[in-house]
Amino acid sequence: MEKINITLPDGSVKEFDKGVNAFQIAESISGRLAKEAIAARVDGEVKDIYAPINSDSEVAILTFNDEEGKHTYWHSSSHLMAHAVKELFPEAQFGVGPAVDTGFYYDIDINTNLSEEDLPKIEEKMTEITAKDEPFIRQEISKDEAIKLYTERSDNYKLELIDGFNEDEEIISIYKEGNFTDLCTGPHVPSAGRIKYFKLLSVSGSYWRGDEKNKQLQRIYGVSFPKKKMLDEYLEALEEAKKRDHRKLGKELELFHITPKVGTGLPLWLPKGTILRETLENFLREEQVKRGYQPVVTPHIGNIELYKTSGHYPYYSDSQFPPIKLGEGQEEYLLRPMNCPHHFQIYSSKPRSYKDLPIRLSEFGMVYRYEQSGELNGLTRVRSFAVDDSHMFVRQDQLKDELCSVIDLIQHVFTVMGFEDFTTELSFRDDNDEKFGGDIALWERAQIELKEAADEMNLNYIIREGEAAFYGPKIDFMVRDVLQRKWQLGTVQIDYVMPERFDLLYTGSDGEKHRPVVIHRAPFGSLERFIGILIEHFGGYFPTWLAPIQTVVIPISQNYFEYSEKVFNELKEAGFRVEIDKRNEKVGYKIREWENQKVPYMLILGEKEQNSENLSVRQHKIGDLGNMQLSEFSDKLRAEIKNKVINK
Repeated sequence: MEKINITLPDGSVKEFDKGVNAFQIAESISGRLAKEAIAARVDGEVKDIYAPINSDSEVAILTFNDEEGKHTYWHSSSHLMAHAVKELFPEAQFGVGPAVDTGFYYDIDINTNLSEEDLPKIEEKMTEITAKDEPFIRQEISKDEAIKLYTERSDNYKLELIDGFNEDEEIISIYKEGNFTDLCTGPHVPSAGRIKYFKLLSVSGSYWRGDEKNKQLQRIYGVSFPKKKMLDEYLEALEEAKKRDHRKLGKELELFHITPKVGTGLPLWLPKGTILRETLENFLREEQVKRGYQPVVTPHIGNIELYKTSGHYPYYSDSQFPPIKLGEGQEEYLLRPMNCPHHFQIYSSKPRSYKDLPIRLSEFGMVYRYEQSGELNGLTRVRSFAVDDSHMFVRQDQLKDELCSVIDLIQHVFTVMGFEDFTTELSFRDDNDEKFGGDIALWERAQIELKEAADEMNLNYIIREGEAAFYGPKIDFMVRDVLQRKWQLGTVQIDYVMPERFDLLYTGSDGEKHRPVVIHRAPFGSLERFIGILIEHFGGYFPTWLAPIQTVVIPISQNYFEYSEKVFNELKEAGFRVEIDKRNEKVGYKIREWENQKVPYMLILGEKEQNSENLSVRQHKIGDLGNMQLSEFSDKLRAEIKNKVINK
């Protein structure tokens, strides 16, 4: 039997017979690993655990603890759910059923309008199927065979997907499990019985392929785990997430309002929310001033030719509002989808010298995207949002230092906000020349420079091919909040393409014209989305420096109004955000009300406090802190605000 060499993640090399599979390799390492093995990464590609390996390869055994293992487990769970739906609703046709960051879903077309009350019977059917523990069997078929199979099944959605396949470039595969067959690239877990504990969470509407012109399908979301404890902990976290939902808290804390009378996806910022928003903006502005950024302001609208030059139109045409036509044969304008073309015009407003660079322009610029109505979600997916945009025009010899400086700024922002757990993704181009603009040599140069900066700043990153912006490679910062949910926040991008398109120039030390390199960066990204995430991260209990109301003065009765007003006025004059509650209500009721409003501090003032000219201080979530002098309390607040202390 011919032998092959298998290189394991620790660098060790083992010899096996040709045709060995990853399960056998796992068995040779340990019985426990073989028991927990879900799939395998073979030369960078995730494959079924029983797929034969016929040549020297690098192999990593994947379990549920690996991201790719989770993805395989959840993708298999989606298949299992579809099998159960088909058993209960034989007329079912299926759209797509992928794994997502927190579980899986499947889009289905059946004659019954499902509600959440229907989900337990689907779960029950899934349990019956897992008890049979049928294997997942992969079969590769031709396009003609796939068309024949799904024509016989009258599954028009799968036929539409098959029609888009290119046999010369893609392998078409199906997976059989019991009496159910699904069109799927895989991989899957070895058998249905490996899917132990699952919960179907919700059902909602979803247009086929995200297009409102298509039929609306029913999307069932679920999650699954190999251990019951994992599922229980997840469901507990889900309940906590519901309590922290920024849409719920945004209403309760009077931060923002969205009404169809203004337009879906167009948030109105209420006074408290505006204070929160402006505090965040001012924090970043101050940091940017320290780092040499120059503020600019640009219009919310621009001539469509500007965006044709940049490529935003037509690259993003599907997600833009229609052009505004001023009349037959006259100019067309566009609600801006991005700020960068405006900043390029500021750079070009006068000649630039090598001595002027780097130039760092910054703006909290509003941009507009026509998101599908079904994809809108509070603040995290809107149609109008501010981007904390900056565009840096640098010489080639300045690029690396500027990249490192931007990475440092983003890390500082995350630290201040209490986001301690984050990773990064380096998004590079692939070979699709239609998807990416510009000179391939410049792309390769930019990707090398981006990676060098990431290495110098000791970033923990993975590289994603084909995920770059159309004009350049980028670093995306992926943050985990207190509920361990993963969010994409800050971004840094290198751009050699736009300077060419807009003919950006500077005069070098040699007297010749040269192109600057542009760095795009946004630590917050969308400010609306960032605040939505921040609301949930803090559960609405913002640190004192961010809180719209930092303290409230509560007199026990009207006998202490005069002293309470004195305290209130002194705190207000000192620059603190303070309220006074003189309602004719019991003090216990007031305390509960302000606790629900998550105000960091309450000052309870009665006879003892008035006579001693002290304050009885109460902290949200903690309770009574005892008596303090006004100056002592002011110093405490001032220190928390200056040091941007995070509440524990």
